[in-house]
Amino acid sequence: MKSVLLSSLLLLLTAACGLKTTNKYDVVADRAQLPQDEAVHPRNSLEWWYLTGHLKDVKTGEAYGVEYVFFHFNPSGDKDYQMVNFAITDPQTKQFRYDYAVAPLPQLLTAQLPISLRMTKQKQTWTLSGQEGRYHLQARMAQHSGLAIDLTTTPAKPVLLHGGTGYEQYGTAARAGYYTYPRLTTTGTVEIDGQVRQVTGELWYDRQWNCNAVMSKDTGWDWFSIQLDQPREELMLYQLQNRVTGEGINGGSHYGPQAQNTHLGAADFKLETLAWWTSPRTGQRYPAKWRVQVPSQGYDLVLEPVIPDQELNVRIFRAITINYWEGMCRVSGTHNGKPVSGNSYVEITNPAKK
Repeated sequence: MKSVLLSSLLLLLTAACGLKTTNKYDVVADRAQLPQDEAVHPRNSLEWWYLTGHLKDVKTGEAYGVEYVFFHFNPSGDKDYQMVNFAITDPQTKQFRYDYAVAPLPQLLTAQLPISLRMTKQKQTWTLSGQEGRYHLQARMAQHSGLAIDLTTTPAKPVLLHGGTGYEQYGTAARAGYYTYPRLTTTGTVEIDGQVRQVTGELWYDRQWNCNAVMSKDTGWDWFSIQLDQPREELMLYQLQNRVTGEGINGGSHYGPQAQNTHLGAADFKLETLAWWTSPRTGQRYPAKWRVQVPSQGYDLVLEPVIPDQELNVRIFRAITINYWEGMCRVSGTHNGKPVSGNSYVEITNPAKK
């Protein structure tokens, strides 16, 4: 669940425009249906197609992190909006650069497969097309010259239906559709400061919908995707905390090497912050190192960012900026007492101020 950024945007949008929000067009079923749920859900309150992951230059072995996401939302049920976030992490130069765009759409989106999402900023057009783990991502930053991606993916593991059905229950707030392709074998190019590099690696893909109901300026969200090298297993974990009411909602999934799907409740794992980082731009204080324990699966892990500064500052309506942290992380630790390593992406939204 990654809705706080867009939830904050929706709150601002509806307040500025005097709109009344509705979730009456959200799609709730007993089980997610593929490929139908890959497509746009018309007039959905908030949905996204979200890719994050780790790539390496095939010649030099240099590593890069990528975040690329399309959001579609219709807070009133009458008018569609779209947003794109695009970020590249370069551990070699310790640089994190990103770009984004948000705009109303001239007409309502319709359900079509394969998906063909696109958005334009200045003279750059960003696209995401494909279906069921086979995607083509193409984008060039308008905000930073010489940064681009052109990537193609294929699924290395079957789809993961969170909650066992592809629907995740977030307390009493929402029943959100949620499935993942946790390992997409990825090839193509990443352009860094004008130099085109052939890359290969793995991306993590999240598809989620019905998320507008889970929004509050008082709620902080932490989300973790973890890809272990050996055994080739994956973890998705999230924790929500309302700092006013004290209510917390934690959950996740463990995906075994043979695609065994185990739902994780709040009692099944423990997240502990080991270090903090304070943004020199915003003064926002973020967790910056984590211990993750999943006793039932034998995991005791440490997640650490490859660079501390992977903060995004998304400016809305000229005077309002939404800050959050989403970044490339490395994983170390043990599995049943034996050393293990892997990759992770972590998102921290709406953290407590120092």
